[in-house]
Amino acid sequence: MSRSFLTGAELTSDELHALLDRAIAMKADPLGARPLTGKTIALLFEKPSTRTRLSFEAGVVELGGHPLILRPGEMQLSRGESVKDTARILSRHVQGVGVRTGPDSLVEELAAEGTIPVINMLTDGHHPCQALADLMTLKERFGRLEGLKLAYVGDGNNVARSLAIVGALAGVEIAVASPEGYTLEPVAGAQLTDDPYEAVAGAQAVYADVWVSMGDEDTADARRAALDAYRLDDALLNAAGPGAIALHCLPAHPGEEITADVLYGERGLSIWDQAENRRHAQKALMELLV
Repeated sequence: MSRSFLTGAELTSDELHALLDRAIAMKADPLGARPLTGKTIALLFEKPSTRTRLSFEAGVVELGGHPLILRPGEMQLSRGESVKDTARILSRHVQGVGVRTGPDSLVEELAAEGTIPVINMLTDGHHPCQALADLMTLKERFGRLEGLKLAYVGDGNNVARSLAIVGALAGVEIAVASPEGYTLEPVAGAQLTDDPYEAVAGAQAVYADVWVSMGDEDTADARRAALDAYRLDDALLNAAGPGAIALHCLPAHPGEEITADVLYGERGLSIWDQAENRRHAQKALMELLV
């Protein structure tokens, strides 16, 4: 049976480290490997995307494959065809499928019912491809992963969850600071606190994400009020370890979860590396799975 990548926990620690090394090598030679020659990878987008669409589509092409983009309303899923039947049909035509959607149950059922690798490009519960790019960015910047500390400040959402899961496999200490009502459940040994300054103490990187994600628009005002003290600004970075960098999965809203000075300043340069590294990390992942 094929392997899928739904939460990040499917990898062993050794596999994760090897994958990240491979991603760094692929970044240095983007067209040096063509393992997807003659293969088609379906990319199903049920949510809007910039970085995921660009990085996966360009990455499949660089690997020699054909990206088949499937948008909302273009498949019979939107008219009631079962996920089980969809998985069986996809398995007859393509060699892998990436899915950006809401319910985790969709990717889980596709993986269970199909015979091809399923890659979670984003769900409500997990964003593991982003975590791969984040760890790759840290390794490029610091030359190692084991022993580093990453502090995530804000809503304990899918990004925080994936950082905790994949970070633990890499030997990275993860601390998550969130206000009451937005906390992450205990996962993978992550340090949980409601104090952002406690979380960032000794951290080499401080991570922010949007306060109002897709689907949260109805509670936007309440979310902004609750998360107002969890802004990534110069003061918070200064409280972290010497030389600490800012990270953000984007899109960003300067003045909310991160200040413009941090986002566009010298300590925010790695944020743009994260965005590029999505492509390279995902290429290494597709090579491994497909």
